[in-house]
Amino acid sequence: MKFSVHIPFAELLGFELVSMGDGQAQIDVPLRDDLCNSWQMAHGGVTMTLLDVVMAHAARSPEMHLPDGGRGVLTIEMKTSFMRPATGRLRGMGKLLTSTSSLAFCEGSVFDESDVLVAHATGTFKFLRTLAVGGRLVERQLASS
Repeated sequence: MKFSVHIPFAELLGFELVSMGDGQAQIDVPLRDDLCNSWQMAHGGVTMTLLDVVMAHAARSPEMHLPDGGRGVLTIEMKTSFMRPATGRLRGMGKLLTSTSSLAFCEGSVFDESDVLVAHATGTFKFLRTLAVGGRLVERQLASS
C-alpha cells in the first residue's frame, strides 16, 4: 500500500504502509544495521518514529474518504514505554481511541518478528488542513480556515 502523503523521514527509514482504515493503521519496517544502536537492537528513535507515524495514520484514517485527501495531523504530545529490545522486522500498530473536531487521541504498539510487544505509546495529535501552495504542500491549522 502506498503512503497517501510524502513523509521523507519515514521513506528514509524504510517504512512500509501495510493497512490504514477505520481508525487503525499498520506500518512495518525491516530493521537494517544503520537503524540499530551499538547493541545491534532497534534504536529508540526508530521505534518512537514508527509509533508516531502509525498513530498519526490511525488518526487520519477516518478522514481518507474526503475529496481533498482528508486532514493532516501534527503531534502535540507522545509518551512511550519500551518493554524489551527490538530486533528483526518491526510491526507498528496504531489505533484511534477518540477524537474531537481538532484533536485525536491514539495509542500504538510495536511488535518484533516473533510478535512480542517491544514498545507502547499514547499520543495526542492536532488536525490540520493540507493546502497546495506554489507546488508545495502547506498545512494550516483548522482554526484559521
